Amino acid sequence: MTATTTSPAKLDMLAQSGAEAVVMDGLDAVSVGEAVAGARPDVIVHQMTAIAGAPDLKHMDRWFARTNRLRTEGTDHLMAAAEGIGGAHIVAQSYAGWNGIRTGGWVKTEDDPLDRHAGTPAQPVMDAVRHVEDTVVKADGAVVRYGWLYGPGVLDDLVAPLRKRQFPLVGSGAGHTSWVHLDDAANATALVVEQLASGVFNIVDDEPAAAREWLPYLAACAGAKPPMRVPAWLARPLAGQVAVAVMTEGRGFSNAKAKRELGWQLRYPSWRQGFAAVLT
Repeated sequence: MTATTTSPAKLDMLAQSGAEAVVMDGLDAVSVGEAVAGARPDVIVHQMTAIAGAPDLKHMDRWFARTNRLRTEGTDHLMAAAEGIGGAHIVAQSYAGWNGIRTGGWVKTEDDPLDRHAGTPAQPVMDAVRHVEDTVVKADGAVVRYGWLYGPGVLDDLVAPLRKRQFPLVGSGAGHTSWVHLDDAANATALVVEQLASGVFNIVDDEPAAAREWLPYLAACAGAKPPMRVPAWLARPLAGQVAVAVMTEGRGFSNAKAKRELGWQLRYPSWRQGFAAVLT
């Protein structure tokens, strides 16, 4: 196994995990080509992102700017590098948290389109996700659509404002989100790799839930007071239209295909168990 990083400081950590570690710049075609040619992998798992800092849905286009490039330019570089070694099976990260098409029911399958959130700061993000999915599926690869990831330390950026009562419940709170623990996401990805699976898989837990359910529960697990409620019209100029859409109109996802076709079993079938395990 060869693992890549953009930081030489992380090479020892990757080596200690049992991988051969190399520095690679996903936005540099030459760098990607050299890394892939050196490893000559049977499978390439594309997990390149550059998401850093506290969540900023109001300026999601800025927050995800480099990640968007990694999902477009970086994906193209990886595909070209794979072709250069005679081919490799591609498994690529995508997203299935709250971005299902905002029509019909609250829970979507792989057959339902993702919502582009056209005209909002989320549109460049969703367009980049579409590029990854279209490119990889066309090459007979696999797309793993992770739900909203959580695990030890990962919830800190949500819990901190909750404890300060700065993370309110917006409007009806009817918008649904799908979650998945990091361990369960990793296990699902390993199954996709081992089985050389193709197509799109929603890697989410069993319980897509409305914000009015998961947010107060997360606060309780974190020892915080219940979140305040604010109307959508007030939240929109403060938090942005994407945050309001997530809280009031977001659509979650079904994991039935991944469980059926991959034999995937979750350690944390619900965010209820997972949040409690992580925070208490």
